[in-house]
Amino acid sequence: MTLPPAPDTLRLGTRTFGPTDLVLMAIINRTPDSFYDSGSTFDLEPALVRLGDAVRDGADLVDVGGVRAGYGPDVDVEEELRRTADFVAEARSRFPDLVISVDTWRSEVADELCRLGADLVNDTWSGHDPELTAVAAQHGAGLVCSHTGGIGPRTDPHRSAYDDVVADVIETVTSLAERAVSAGVRRDGILIDPTHDFGKNTRHSLELTRRLDELVATGWPVLVALSNKDFIGETLDVDKDHRLAGTLAATAVSAWQGARVFRAHNVAETRQVLDVVASVRGDRPPAVARRGLA
Repeated sequence: MTLPPAPDTLRLGTRTFGPTDLVLMAIINRTPDSFYDSGSTFDLEPALVRLGDAVRDGADLVDVGGVRAGYGPDVDVEEELRRTADFVAEARSRFPDLVISVDTWRSEVADELCRLGADLVNDTWSGHDPELTAVAAQHGAGLVCSHTGGIGPRTDPHRSAYDDVVADVIETVTSLAERAVSAGVRRDGILIDPTHDFGKNTRHSLELTRRLDELVATGWPVLVALSNKDFIGETLDVDKDHRLAGTLAATAVSAWQGARVFRAHNVAETRQVLDVVASVRGDRPPAVARRGLA
């Protein structure tokens, strides 16, 4: 049975976001080997400083992860919790209304972090742990439903092939979303994520960006995680330290096509891009309007 479409309103924690809100999710990596910042927020105090900066710069959500997405040393459940639990507890204490997301595929980790105050489970590995949905439902948390093309956690794509990558993504993420609702996850707390680069090559990720309106048309709110990813680097032939302009361009395209949530390293710059898109669409007035009016 096909479930009815998701509501326009997205409810996460104490926050409610309408259909024209462009929601910014700041990334906090509690890993010593993050591809982007090489462990700069691995320790708690630098992570909390980054958190404060992100909130100041306009983040609506913060997404914390304790395991590098790519290859690296094994990180068991206990170590993942050691890296993330203190941050979630302190973030919840300092910012009672901030939406806290946890980037994990493990139900045991999600259960403990939701108990400490997390509002959203960001499952970037497409339901690898079948118990994760039940944990989100039990805690009343939201859930991100993603697409990886069948690869397991912390593995890179190899010769990924699809008859139609967008159709494959839509089939996977909408099926996961419907299954989550059937398991008791709130309909207004579910997001779908095409999961650029996961199980995809650069051409796949570019096609997903170009045809993102097809995911938006499913009715489920779309999250995009574009920030400094390899498809941006390969498109421009630049390293990770020179991908901001490309990231912001893809962000603007995605926002214009109807994406709702944007996962980003560079919070202030991404906030400005989203605000300009919202203003061009007519959903946000200019911050000031003096030119030609005096």
